[in-house]
Amino acid sequence: MNIKEQILDLLSQNDYIPLTPNEIYALLSSNQSVDEGEFWRTVQEMEGEDFSIAFTKRNKIVLAEALGQFKGVFSASSKGGFGFVTTDKEEFFIPPSLTFCALNSDTVICKKIDRGSRFYGKGNEAEIIAVLDRGFSEIIGTLAVYPSGKGLAGHLTPDNERIKHSVLISPKNLGSGAHGDKVVCKVISYPKSEQEPIKCQVTEVLGRADSQEANYRAILHSNGIVTAFPSDVLSEAQDVSEEKISATGRRDFRNDTVFTIDSHEAKDLDDAISLKVNDDGYTLCVHIADVSHYVRKNSKLDKEAFRRGTSVYFTDKVVPMLPKELSNGICSLNEGEDRLTLSAIIDLDKRGNILSCEIVNSIINSKIKGIYAELNDILAKGENSEFCKKYAHVLDDFYKMYELYKILKLKSEQKGAMELDSEETKIILDKDGHPIEIVKRERGETERLIEQFMLCANEAVATYLYNAGMPCVYRVHDEPDTEKISAFALFAKNMGIDVSPLRTKNKITSSQLARVLEGVKDTESYPIVSSILLRSLMKARYSPIQKAHFGLSTEYYCHFTSPIRRYPDLSVHRIIKAMLNGEINESSVTEYESFAANSALMSSDNEIKAVHAERDIDDLYKSVYMRDRIGEEYEAVICSVTSFGFFAKTENLCEGLVPVDSLGGGFYYDKDNYTLSRGKTVYRLGQRVKIRVEDVDISSRQISFYLIKDNKEERGGEARVYINRSKSRSGDKHRSGKPRRFSTFEKSYSKPKNRKHKRRK
Repeated sequence: MNIKEQILDLLSQNDYIPLTPNEIYALLSSNQSVDEGEFWRTVQEMEGEDFSIAFTKRNKIVLAEALGQFKGVFSASSKGGFGFVTTDKEEFFIPPSLTFCALNSDTVICKKIDRGSRFYGKGNEAEIIAVLDRGFSEIIGTLAVYPSGKGLAGHLTPDNERIKHSVLISPKNLGSGAHGDKVVCKVISYPKSEQEPIKCQVTEVLGRADSQEANYRAILHSNGIVTAFPSDVLSEAQDVSEEKISATGRRDFRNDTVFTIDSHEAKDLDDAISLKVNDDGYTLCVHIADVSHYVRKNSKLDKEAFRRGTSVYFTDKVVPMLPKELSNGICSLNEGEDRLTLSAIIDLDKRGNILSCEIVNSIINSKIKGIYAELNDILAKGENSEFCKKYAHVLDDFYKMYELYKILKLKSEQKGAMELDSEETKIILDKDGHPIEIVKRERGETERLIEQFMLCANEAVATYLYNAGMPCVYRVHDEPDTEKISAFALFAKNMGIDVSPLRTKNKITSSQLARVLEGVKDTESYPIVSSILLRSLMKARYSPIQKAHFGLSTEYYCHFTSPIRRYPDLSVHRIIKAMLNGEINESSVTEYESFAANSALMSSDNEIKAVHAERDIDDLYKSVYMRDRIGEEYEAVICSVTSFGFFAKTENLCEGLVPVDSLGGGFYYDKDNYTLSRGKTVYRLGQRVKIRVEDVDISSRQISFYLIKDNKEERGGEARVYINRSKSRSGDKHRSGKPRRFSTFEKSYSKPKNRKHKRRK
């Protein structure tokens, strides 16, 4: 161990008693020769540069955390100068005056605020004492050009609202940027005080800031989504895709009824299924494209796939993890073509319990490309479906699969797996790429069938690797925070929902939460309740360490079924292949453990990046769509309530903000019940409202709605909300100062100005 490691090892011991630097030097020197100059340089670096140690008032050395110093990432608020630092231990609130010029996503050192300080509140306050690493080196935003003493200079309005400092561009660094352009800027200098600006240089002009294309490019750039592959990667992909397919050393399934089921537009088909029914139950075979056969360890293809981590699916295009020669070509399980696969052969009893799992190198030939919509039509119409003839040669097997699906679904429900359906949209574009229609994407029984089969395979493979003592990239989902579940229970109770399943002294289980959801399954409240619950849960992630998956209520789980589009799946395949090929020994196990850890970390980061990019592109298209409809009126449902207003979602799932200022003054925000109220006027989650599209900013992808108040009762859950007809747009109250309910007669006509009306009895 080097000197730094020796010091940290000493300080980390449970029986360590703080020592002075001289005492530590003497202790280390007693065991081996230690260079005194190097020792003092190391101590100085550890205290002043990486902040891993700190000095007590008596000049003794301890770990920095012992004195309340923590390393973490700063997240700046978009609403003010404050922020939060997330560390391995906990999250700290950073008051506006104690940010030390840290910027959003910077790696920092923070120190806990002592009791007695004027900043001390709940005990989780801290001040930033050092910035170790800047979180960004580029800023994307809208350029404003103005005359200066040396010509034209620029001011940038960042797309990222969390960047609060002024961003200035000198005349010599303006490049080809013009007023109103969306640009990419390289940071030249960071601020050393709150008043000092960030100085930048324009490096790329993306287009006009109000254009769809410029904002599309900005989203790709800010999320690090690279659409083009390097030439050497493309060359390698072309070479491996031309390799001859051989059945040697593989289980041959080409004569079995194997087929894929996917969407009509899917081109990267990485999973196929086949099924046999026997006296004891079922043998489900899940055949997955053998991507690891073509993407070899440490090859150019492998390094590029590791860097990308996942395919990213946008409305109008796919940015694949692998070049199309593989993703749409030799790895895709296309109908009527021999393909190399890795097959999980899973024996299940008649109740859907997994009895055994065998994984083999295999070869298949898909009998047909099944389409979700067509097979859903067959399930709905039976022999009257127009697609029966097309699927005649696989229909018997498909019906057996449907039978097994219902068994697996029931088993999943019985063990308490939660089904949190998130509402997804399908955005339809014209030939020029302009959004012309937005509809809700529906999931049918066939989509759920494939989902259940893939869940089954993922659980079986994870269990197989765990029992074999092999490394694995697990998909884990931690137990939820008890405070967040308590807040959810309070919200649900106030919505009139039965939360009795959550009344327990033991840990909350997924089964209990699933029962709460079941109580609102077929009601209008379900999307809202499901959404709030989802926010209360931890986010699933990848890990090299086995932990249970809370949401699915499974002990062992991994991703195995999509290696064309996800690197963690490819990682699991590579470990399995090494096991099948007899390449595992004491040395290689350690190597694969390290590989699994690196893959899990990188894959989790890339997943977050891809989710953000996909969501941002969807929001961009929705913003462009609604910009063409400013002034139009829609029925909507309140989907989120904040102190600054409420968000409402139209039937086509476009969300907009109704600012609290537009409602008039005097509203109280109840964060526990998610309501805005003033007197008898209450706006709550799930409440139906009528809105008008007021404004759209596609650069920030923000849609503003104006609430249309009429003289009808607005209903939300069990609550009735009475809107005062006499209030003006500015929110003036009726002269009595109280909102009042109007009779049916009064609702039938518009009141003249300055005229009093008595309530009809």
